[in-house]
Amino acid sequence: MAPRPPVTPGPDVPAITTDHSASAAFGRVDEEGKVYVTDGDGEREVGSYPGATPEQALQYFARKYDELFASASLLRQRLDVPDVSAKEIGDGLKSLREHAQEPNVVGDLPALSALITELEEGLTAKRQVESAERAEAKKVAGAEREAIVAEAETIAAQPIEKVQWKQSTARMRALLDEWKSHQRGKVRLDKDVESALWQRFSKARNGFDKARRSHFAHLEVSRGEVKSAKEDLVAQAERLSTSTDWNATAGAFKRLMDEWRRAGRAGRNDDDKLWERFRSAQDAFFNAKDAEVAKEDEANRGNLEVKEAILAEAEALLPIKDLDKTKAALRGIQDRWEAAGKVPRADVGRMEKGMQRVEQAVRDLEDKKWSNTNPELSARASSMVIQLESKVSELRDDVDKAEAKGDTSRAAKLREQLEAQQAWLDQARKGLDEFGG
Repeated sequence: MAPRPPVTPGPDVPAITTDHSASAAFGRVDEEGKVYVTDGDGEREVGSYPGATPEQALQYFARKYDELFASASLLRQRLDVPDVSAKEIGDGLKSLREHAQEPNVVGDLPALSALITELEEGLTAKRQVESAERAEAKKVAGAEREAIVAEAETIAAQPIEKVQWKQSTARMRALLDEWKSHQRGKVRLDKDVESALWQRFSKARNGFDKARRSHFAHLEVSRGEVKSAKEDLVAQAERLSTSTDWNATAGAFKRLMDEWRRAGRAGRNDDDKLWERFRSAQDAFFNAKDAEVAKEDEANRGNLEVKEAILAEAEALLPIKDLDKTKAALRGIQDRWEAAGKVPRADVGRMEKGMQRVEQAVRDLEDKKWSNTNPELSARASSMVIQLESKVSELRDDVDKAEAKGDTSRAAKLREQLEAQQAWLDQARKGLDEFGG
C-alpha cells in the first residue's frame, strides 16, 4: 500500500484540548509549520496544521496516534475473550494494518508496530486453538452420529419374529429427529464423513421400513386367515349351544377352545366381536348344562342319605378282625351302594373316597396274608435262619477257643461279630414266624 499523503486539517477541525504530550514527544514542527514523526532512524512528514501553533499541530497528530493505538489495545483485549472468534480478530487486525501502514500520526510507532505483531501472534495461536476445538467437536459429533447410525442398524437387524414394531418404529423416527438436530447444529462434519454415515443410516431406515411393510402385509393376510378360521369355530359353537348331550358336547367345546387358542389373532375389533359370539354360545350351553345338573342334584339328594348310611356301615368294618367275614359283608355293602344310584355332584368325591378307604384296607390285608403264606418267601426265610444259626454256632466255638488260648483281643473281636450275627438271627426267626415256620 502506498504511503498516505500528509494531512492538512481544514478550518472546521475542532480545537485540541486533550493532552497527548507523551505521543507528541515523538514528533516536531518546522518553521514552515510542517509536522514530522520519528520513523526508524530518520523522520517522516505527516502533514501540517495551518493557523495553529506548533504545540497544537503536534497535539492534533498525536491524538490521531493515540486513537489508533487505543483501537489496537482494545483489539488486544478482545483477543483474550473466548467468545470473540479468530475471524472477528482477523477482520479487526486487517483494518488496523490498513490504518497503521505509514500512518500520518505522531507517536511511538515501534510500540504500535510491536502491539500489532503481538496481535498477529495471538491471532495465530487463537486460530490454532479454535482449529483444535473444531477438530475435537467434529470428533464428538462424529461419534454421536455414529451412535445414531449404529442404533438404527441394530434396530434394522432384529429378527422379524422378535421386533416390537411400535417401539422400534417410534425409536427409528426419534433417531431421524436426532440426526436432523445434529445437522442444524454448529458443528459440521466433513462432507465425505457425513455422506458415508447418512448412506448407512438411510440404508438401515429403508431396510427397516421395508421389513415393517412386509410384516404388516403378511400380518394382514394372516389375520384374514385367522378371522376365517375363528368364524368357523364360532359357527360350530353356536350349533352346539343348544345340545343336550352334556358330556360329549362339553368335550367338543373344550376342543373348540383349544383350537381357538392355537388359531392366533385376527384384527383386534374382529377378534373381540368373534370372541363375544363364541363365549355367548359357550355360556348358553354350560348354563343349560349347569341347570340340568342342578336339577339332577336335587333329585339325587335322597340317594345321598341312603349312601351315607351304607358308607357308615362299611366304615364300621374297620379295623378288620376277620378278613373272610369282612369281605363277605363288604360284597353285600357294595351291591347296595351301586343300587343306591347317583348322589349330588358336589358330594361324589367325598363319598367315593370314603368307600375306597374301606376297600383299600381289605386289599392291603389280603396282600399281607398272601405275602405271609408265599412258599418261596417262606423257604428263603427258613434258609436264612439255618445259615445264620450255623454262623452263630461257629462264632461261639471260635470265641471259646480264643479265650482258652488267652487271646483276649481276638476273643473280643469275635464276640462283637457273634453279637451282630445273633441280632440278625433273631430278626430272621421273627420273619420266619410270620410265615408260620
